[in-house]
Amino acid sequence: MKLNTGKNLVAGGLLGLVVGVFGGEKPNILFIMSDDHTSQAVGCYGGRLQSLNPTPTLDALAAEGMVMENAFCQNAICTPSRASIMTGQSSAKNGVPTLSETLPVEKHYLPQEMKKAGYQTAMLGKWHLKARPESFDYYKVLEGQGDYFDPVFYEKGVEGVDLKKKNMYSGFFTGKYKNYKGVVPMEGHSTDVITDIALDWFENRRDPEKPFFVKLHFKAPHDYFRYAPRYESYLADVEIPEPHNLHDRMNNGSIATRGVDDELLEYLASSIGDRHYIRNFVIDASPWRDKLDRSQSEEALRSQAYQEYMKHYLRCVKGVDDNLKRVFDYLKKEGLYDNTVIMYTGDQGFYLGEHDFIDKRWAYEEGMRMPFIVRYPKSVKVGRSQAIVENIDYPATMLDFAGVETPEKMDGRSFRAVLETGEEPEGWKQSAYYHYWMHLAHHWNPAHIAVRTKKYKLIFFYGTGWQGESEPTTPPGWELYDLEADPSEDNNLYGDPKYDLVVAELKEELKKRRAELGEDDAKFAFNAVIDDFWDYDEEDQKRARQISAQYRAACEKEKAERAAKKAGQKKSK
Repeated sequence: MKLNTGKNLVAGGLLGLVVGVFGGEKPNILFIMSDDHTSQAVGCYGGRLQSLNPTPTLDALAAEGMVMENAFCQNAICTPSRASIMTGQSSAKNGVPTLSETLPVEKHYLPQEMKKAGYQTAMLGKWHLKARPESFDYYKVLEGQGDYFDPVFYEKGVEGVDLKKKNMYSGFFTGKYKNYKGVVPMEGHSTDVITDIALDWFENRRDPEKPFFVKLHFKAPHDYFRYAPRYESYLADVEIPEPHNLHDRMNNGSIATRGVDDELLEYLASSIGDRHYIRNFVIDASPWRDKLDRSQSEEALRSQAYQEYMKHYLRCVKGVDDNLKRVFDYLKKEGLYDNTVIMYTGDQGFYLGEHDFIDKRWAYEEGMRMPFIVRYPKSVKVGRSQAIVENIDYPATMLDFAGVETPEKMDGRSFRAVLETGEEPEGWKQSAYYHYWMHLAHHWNPAHIAVRTKKYKLIFFYGTGWQGESEPTTPPGWELYDLEADPSEDNNLYGDPKYDLVVAELKEELKKRRAELGEDDAKFAFNAVIDDFWDYDEEDQKRARQISAQYRAACEKEKAERAAKKAGQKKSK
């Protein structure tokens, strides 16, 4: 049995200091993150999928630890969320607000601080921050987004090989090949392979004389879900419960997300049904496209697409949960389980048909909320907490367990005290901030900012991009939700005079949080638009209606051009 005592972390005179401060032992820290694993698909969070028992391993972990009910990301997209967890900073400060930027090694604050504290560090699985994680003692990470089957990796200290193979996005849909350089190819499903890598690290690379800090990141269940063949029968004969707002968005949204009289519904936000004319899981459902019966009614077709979507997603989730059991069983066998702070999360939330949405990006609950479970029986209380925490707080919390004070350059704060007492310390934050920058990218979501308290959420869609554009291309609009009365955000209350005072208070909180996080810097052109439409008076609303009409006209033109191009391609064949 290998026990980590942490007694060889430092030498000579410093040893007494470490023993005095940390009781002679530092905990190991295992931070596990799955891509797009939303809280709705974790059993301990309840909801319509709980009866399917999708995550028994995670639920067992939660039963012995703390479940954070109000954990949120500040920017619900893969790369920015990962950058915030590495830096403890907002997207505005760390310079990674979209999928396009690189997080340079000098900003890898979390592993740098862990190494200073004597930890052996490793980054395993999906990285997705471009510059390789050289800040870790060891890494073996997916190339880019990574493939579900037979993935290739970059490995520290290994030269790798050059090869050509189909990848997730080109080969899966077009049959084209991609050239890879200096990679380590592996066979099997990515979730199994990443777990194999982790177990190999624990068995053959871990220094038993040091505490470890390991980031274990799964690719699954990222969309275009592909599961291991052994899960083909899982849920095959089960009718997956539908969200109550799959077929009726009710009063969710605003002119910013629907247009005047819903004139933009088919042009904004990818969908489960065929509402969005380009990206939806009726026409864009490659793994199951041939299964769909297109002679059905619109509602029936949407329901069928939803069933396939959910079964593929949950089979990927099942693969993650089963592989976590392999990891936890190993830790238990080696006597490491109870001396390891285990944290589990997703890189953001994800939509499972709510409001007929897919993907993430929105500030609505399903996208902004993250699952967050922590088990450490030596100090973490068993229970559930309503304290508001953000992904920028995660690194400070991990460092706190390692005995490291939060660096001044981090925006986040440690919530270790919340985990250990179940209570919020005096002066704890009462709001979560959100900013989606990637205006109309990939899934046609308008850019927006938001602030969420325990009772309300205020969202402002400002309708312009992040690359210097200073005029809205989609209509600006505000939304307000009473989360106690309307937890599924089906009724936008903005403009109701009864909530004028609430709106005024939330706008002040939004201003305050934006200033704290460097989001209101004049160097960002969109701030001029935000200021311009902040009051949203009658003149602002008139302009928003005009922009709605303009955007619809532009979309109709593009739609016609796409149809003509498609017809020409068919004719040429």
